[in-house]
Formats: sequence, C-alpha cells, structure tokens
Amino acid sequence: MKTLHNKIDGRILKERILTDTTPRTTISFYQYYHLKNVNIFRDHLYQMLDNLDVMGRIYVSSEGINAQISVPDDNMDNFKQALNTITFLDNVRLNKAIEDDGKSFFKLAIKNRHKIVADGLNDDTFDVTNKGIHLKAEDFNRLTDDPETIIVDMRNHYESEVGHFKNAILPDVSTFRDALPIVEEMLKDKKEKNIIMYCTGGIRCEKASAYYKHKGFKNVYQVEGGIIEYTRRAKELGIENKYIGKNFVFDERLGETISEDVISKCHQCGKSCDTHVNCANDACHILFIQCPECASKYEHTCSIKCHDFNKLSPEEKKVQKLTLTFNGSKFSKGRFNPLIQNNIE
Repeated sequence: MKTLHNKIDGRILKERILTDTTPRTTISFYQYYHLKNVNIFRDHLYQMLDNLDVMGRIYVSSEGINAQISVPDDNMDNFKQALNTITFLDNVRLNKAIEDDGKSFFKLAIKNRHKIVADGLNDDTFDVTNKGIHLKAEDFNRLTDDPETIIVDMRNHYESEVGHFKNAILPDVSTFRDALPIVEEMLKDKKEKNIIMYCTGGIRCEKASAYYKHKGFKNVYQVEGGIIEYTRRAKELGIENKYIGKNFVFDERLGETISEDVISKCHQCGKSCDTHVNCANDACHILFIQCPECASKYEHTCSIKCHDFNKLSPEEKKVQKLTLTFNGSKFSKGRFNPLIQNNIE
C-alpha cells in the first residue's frame, strides 16, 4: 500500500522545491460539511493529491476541510476535475494567491483535526449555517463608504499588524478563539449597526458571522473569499482597493503585498518593515518582524539571547534550554519582549 505520509527530511524537500522550475500556483479553499468518516476521506484525499504532485497543508475534520496548497500548473485542470468528484467540493471556490512564485509549500501534509479552525465554540448551541451576508468587493466598498458601518478584522495581531482594511477595528489577540468573546464585548452596544467581518480567505468569518447572529447582532456581513478574493475582484473591476499594506499568509511566503504602504516596524530597531520571519534559534522560533540590517546583526535571531544560544554546542544547548526562556518559549506569535532581546531577562 502506498505511504500516506511524507517520510523524507523536510530540509531535503525544501531544497528540492527551491531549485525546481515547475510552474506552480498557490491556492486556498475551505468547505464546512458533515464528514462521516474522516480517516477514510483523509487517506483518499492524500492519494488523490499526491498523484497530482500537490503540496500543502490541509486540515480535515467532521465539520469539513480547510486547505492551503500548491498545484503544478500542468495539473491544474486534473486537480479541479479531481475535486469535483467529491460531492461537497464540486465547484468549490478556489482562492488563488495574489503574489506567487510557486514556492509556498514543499510537502503534502493532511491532518485530522477536531475542528478545521480552532474556535472554542460549541456548535450544538447555535445554527452554524445561519451565516452573515457575503459581500463582493464592490458591495464592501459601497457599504463601507457609510461612516456608520463597522469593519472588524477577525485575524490575529501579527496578521493585522502588517496590513488591514482602512478604519477597521483590530483586536489585539493571538488566536481566533480569543477574538470571538473580545469582539462581542467591544460591539455589545452596537447590535443594530452594519458590521462587516473579514479574514484571509473567509473561513473564520463563516463561523464568526453565524455566532454573532446567534448573539443578537442584526446586520452581520462578511467579505466573500476574504482579503484574497476581495483583492482579486477589486483589481478585475478596476475599483478602489481599501486594504492597506500586506496580507499575512500561512505558508513559506508569510505575506503578499497588496498596497505599497508599509504600516509596521521592525520589532528590533523600529525601522519601517513588514517582513515576517521565524527566529533562527529553533528553541525559540518566534514569528516576528525583522529588517535586513537586524537580520544581519542578529544572524536571523530575534534577540542577543537567541543569537548567543545559537553559538553553543549541541550539548550546551541541551543543558541550557532547560532553564532559559526565549521570546517564543510559550509560542506567543509576535509577542516581542525587548527585555529578552537585550538579554535582560
């Protein structure tokens, strides 16, 4: 039987994709659906996509599928035909990347999850199909011309830090689970207002809009296809794009430029910068923003502490890792601590 998991070292696979000249397209899609046998579906999907040389990260659960993938251009038609053989994915909307060199993923990983997006909600307590009204780019622009309309970013702080819609509320949260109650509290006295939510590709707003309608919000909208589809359609129609900065994406690229505005700063020196990286100290690995000068100075680490730690021998690292705390020790994405940077803590 064919292996249904990748067993090749990730570093080898990454080098392979970086030198490969095969034209590829980065795509994301999702669909809420009641899957009865997740394991069987997962294995069937893996075999189907692996045969088409598709790479990416896909989550499947009893509530559906959430996928970010890279497809060889020569296999695109076959890929679409294969998806259409799956009833609930027939003609599913495919969000194509805004900026794309085909190097977004270097292996195929399909994982079973309790939920396709970790939201912390009990779906049995409300109707998840009673979603907010989808807005195309032109409808979004028209509705947001009204100053009374409320725009809410349902993404995490490290996403909205580098780019967001004009005049949007930007909750300071690290997870979607955290955002739901915080946004509800922020808007508790605005339940009669027009409220538009948005995220990267739309999946978080599918659930959030239904939840807020359940909580009594009367006029709930969501950007159809998220930032990705909004940008594509705005360009196609030649209308104003109200998004400023970069769109954070969850693959090797870590971002797509939508406007030339750089609205964020290097976490280490404060210079204008919107380049996300992961700390080169694997014991930290925090996601943070770093300019080229600081990347050179700190050798791609987030702090003096991580820089010095990376110079240690493997044996010394093993011992010191037990007592040291790094920026990313508690997996707090982008929660940069200047004290740790300067080796004070």
